[in-house]
Amino acid sequence: MAMEATDKPPCSVFILGASGEVGQELLKAVSAEDKFSEIVLIGRRKIEEEPFTKYEQRIVDFEKIEDYGSAFQDLEIGFCCLGTTKGKAGADGFFKVDHDYVVNSAKVAKQHGCKHFIFVSSSGANHKSKILYHKTKGLAEEDLKEIGFDRLSVFRPGFLLCNRRESRPLERAALTVMKPITSLFPTLMSVPTSYLAKAMVKTVLTPNPVKVEIIENKAVHTLANHDVE
Repeated sequence: MAMEATDKPPCSVFILGASGEVGQELLKAVSAEDKFSEIVLIGRRKIEEEPFTKYEQRIVDFEKIEDYGSAFQDLEIGFCCLGTTKGKAGADGFFKVDHDYVVNSAKVAKQHGCKHFIFVSSSGANHKSKILYHKTKGLAEEDLKEIGFDRLSVFRPGFLLCNRRESRPLERAALTVMKPITSLFPTLMSVPTSYLAKAMVKTVLTPNPVKVEIIENKAVHTLANHDVE
């Protein structure tokens, strides 16, 4: 049973990667929550589709993120959904986005007042893995721990279920093969992006004395109140 969220004073938040599949769902969830006094989207380009009016957009250059400290000033809560794919960016580009941009942004955020950082990693993340994807996510986790946030929440979702705007044939094929398993055990290997977003917001609103928490796929379902035995 997940802990109940308790009343907390309004806080300011930022979202990195709000244009992605997880980021869009997170923006919906954050915008619907009245406990956030300020919502800032930080990214390299403006999101043209604006279904909400409760946020501000700040444009940064992730290659020179240390020059954009003012974008993070006094924002207490940071959500990070940054990510790309090896197929889209190449191996070096993938590592740059999923590790360097994440960690460097987190460092700047911490310097300018961020107390709680929430990072979307991946099931199977391991800094010692020989698989680039899992190793990169694992290295990002380890480096985020070293920054020293008051609280670090690392989410490790399985396959993300959503209607993707960009085509990912290998992922689509994998989900087709996995469908019988996910039907029988829905919390085992996959999670809808809407559940993940809800769980991330609920984590922020739920006190936890643990400085670093790792939230695996099944726990995401539990936090989102979609428990399945």
